[in-house]
Amino acid sequence: MNRRQKIAHPMDRGRFPADPWRLVETTHRYEDLGTTETLFAVGNGYLGMRGNPEEGRDAVAHGTFVNGFHETWPIRHAEAAFGFARTGQTIVNVPDSKLMKLYVDDEPLILGTADLEHYERSLDFRDGILRRSLVWRTPSGKRVLVESTRMVSMTQRHLAVMTLEVTMLTGDAPIVISSQLLNRQDGQDEYHTPYEAMGEGTDPRKAAAFDQRVLLPRMHYATEDRMMLGYQCARSQMTIAVAADHRLETENEHEVLVRGSEDLGKTVFRVEAREGRSIRLEKVVSYHTSRGVPVRELSDRCDRTLDRALRHSVTHYEEEQRGWYDRFWATSDVELDGDAELQQGVRFNLFTLAQASARADRQGVPAKGVTGSGYEGHYFWDTEIYVVPFLSFTQPHVARNLLHFRNRMLPAARQRAREMAQSGALFPWRTINGEEASAYYAAGSAQMHIDADIAYALMQYVGATNDVGFLVRDGVDLLVETARMWSELGFWRTNGKPSFHIHGVTGPDEYTTVVNNNLFTNVMARYNLEKAALVVERIREHYPVDHQKLVHRLGLGADEVETWKRCAEGMAIPFDEGLGIHPQDDFFLDREVWDLSRTPMENRPLMLHYHPLVIYRFQVLKQADVVLAMFLHGDRFTDEQKRANFEYYDPITTGDSTLSAVVQSIMAAEVGYHEVAMDYFRQAVYVDLGDLHENTVDGIHVASAGGVWSAIVFGFAGMGDREGRLSFDPRLPAGWDALRFPLAWRGSQLRVEITQDSLAVTCLSMGEEKVHVRVGGQLHKVCVEEPLVVALADQGPRIDGLLGDKPQVGGTRADGTKITAGVPEPMMFVEDVAPEMDAPLEMVVGEGDNAFGRG
Repeated sequence: MNRRQKIAHPMDRGRFPADPWRLVETTHRYEDLGTTETLFAVGNGYLGMRGNPEEGRDAVAHGTFVNGFHETWPIRHAEAAFGFARTGQTIVNVPDSKLMKLYVDDEPLILGTADLEHYERSLDFRDGILRRSLVWRTPSGKRVLVESTRMVSMTQRHLAVMTLEVTMLTGDAPIVISSQLLNRQDGQDEYHTPYEAMGEGTDPRKAAAFDQRVLLPRMHYATEDRMMLGYQCARSQMTIAVAADHRLETENEHEVLVRGSEDLGKTVFRVEAREGRSIRLEKVVSYHTSRGVPVRELSDRCDRTLDRALRHSVTHYEEEQRGWYDRFWATSDVELDGDAELQQGVRFNLFTLAQASARADRQGVPAKGVTGSGYEGHYFWDTEIYVVPFLSFTQPHVARNLLHFRNRMLPAARQRAREMAQSGALFPWRTINGEEASAYYAAGSAQMHIDADIAYALMQYVGATNDVGFLVRDGVDLLVETARMWSELGFWRTNGKPSFHIHGVTGPDEYTTVVNNNLFTNVMARYNLEKAALVVERIREHYPVDHQKLVHRLGLGADEVETWKRCAEGMAIPFDEGLGIHPQDDFFLDREVWDLSRTPMENRPLMLHYHPLVIYRFQVLKQADVVLAMFLHGDRFTDEQKRANFEYYDPITTGDSTLSAVVQSIMAAEVGYHEVAMDYFRQAVYVDLGDLHENTVDGIHVASAGGVWSAIVFGFAGMGDREGRLSFDPRLPAGWDALRFPLAWRGSQLRVEITQDSLAVTCLSMGEEKVHVRVGGQLHKVCVEEPLVVALADQGPRIDGLLGDKPQVGGTRADGTKITAGVPEPMMFVEDVAPEMDAPLEMVVGEGDNAFGRG
């Protein structure tokens, strides 16, 4: 999916009505079951549960995931070489506690075949509770009201709370509720039957990573009071325990049966249900995991969590959850006046960020959060470039946790640098445990810009919070070790003025790999080197004791800071004077341009229809690269350069990556293409809600969700935060009456409102320092007593129309040749080859990797 592939309606509003605070589904359908399982997932950043039905069937991808809980496996390279990633890491589908199977008159409730008189499922962004209500007419003609709720607690990190309420509307009937803890990881249900035989389906892409049993039983029990399963991963040795308690409320006669085995805990409630007499079952579940603590101890932790939970009612935890979300929205909500449908989409994306990050605590944020197993639960640069900005300005304590997590990865990053013949630290492109897990190095390990991405996120956080203490204690180590890597990776060339070059790297655009002087990489590395030198000098000046500790801790040499300065000052930044643009790398313009206007939609995404070498020969982008550099470092490019670069690269950017649309929206807004900006923005908002890339089944695109916030605040609101100075240069879309959002800035809580005519900043609470805001180049002071209101004469240039996908050709290269465009003939695949390119190639290069990185 890309901007040029038009869609009439991203969502079926008859089935998914617009609601500003909820995602609502009014009809159950099988054809997009995997997508809705992702959309209706609940989580807290540690524990995530996909939106599978309580009854277990129908389902495309059952899933319960714990952030960081993974199994390892040997990567088998077709042709190995020194330094290739050796050990894969895959998030584990942990025992399923969602199951509460329902039988009426011994007939199972299966949504796909049931006669439903009424159905509604909703996920409320205000409390994070998944609710479902349906009326089922059984085969014998009886009508049954079934209502359920599911919640993963934001305040109790290890706790999930579920309810199931059943009422016979007409007639009496025997009812059975079978509440279970089930280990699905090894591809079987409680009858030891493969999912396919039960009509439940399994995802072969996940199963293909493992050639043996993953979860080894270590402990289990089932009593009338509690049931528990405990396991240890076969290779990673990580341990997990899950336990559940129940509370049944009914006036009907009933009995309780309990059964337990290594892979199944089952509590069965048999009820003689009378018409009008409800049966309410409350299920409270606890998950605890560890890198090595014995299962017995984790079982004790589950006991303590559940014992504490039983002291309170479900209502207590729902109210506690509502209070947490009230605080979240007070610091994070974005209000749009003029587009009710878009308002729902924006809030869904912000809600997604909360569910992915809030209680990650000592872990990172996986690319899919905890909503699916896509990308094997790995952490990428997504966190630093797309998620941390949102958190730094709304939930700074969570941003700090994520940066602290990277700091804890330093020992492994140092070891990786040694393997790559570098000093300092080189963070892995994709990982869970800190080791590099990217098997295809060209689109993985070669993306060394991740070092600078982490440094950028750190400095943005410090600028937004003024958390100098964290910078001095932990952050400076990240800066020093990454700067060391860059200063050694690059080299000097003298042709007149000496210049510093970085060769053999890959930028964000994974359709162009292993190049010299990738512009994004060099711009980011320059920033990394500059900030490392600046911070070390300021620590030496203002915190001499900490500087001495730093010198001792890292063996910091007396001349290193000056070396970093020289490397930054001499950094090679490609620029073509004839075309007036920045080439993406030294040889990018030497290639022929790919004419996307002549590429049929059935041949997209390109990575599924063309061999990597075909794509590598052309000027064609998977995602923003130079344009992303201009967004992150706008002060290093002139207005003319920004527009020229955007106009050159946008027509050859495919949008085959979900990371691209938000960045293109931001820069389109800044340079004046306001319709293009809105087009990209809508695509980003609906990337999952509309399943625009047809892979939402694998989990939410968390980075795109973070980018939605950036597109609003940095794009349409025109916010800048350079060097710890706050500024605004709005580009409000023509159809919006007003835009409002809160902002955490250096201890103060601000509220920003932008209309077509003015910008207002209100200080809701003042931190330790005064707040100054620059609007249109003029500095203003913001006071608690009264809001700052600035009239806007205009909101920048307004260029009507879309750019289209016709590339710029005819320009002259430095060697005098003309730039031309063409379209290669697509490869003719055997029928079953194309789908496999989107699947893990574990037997060849490793789970989830291919020549183009990620989609």
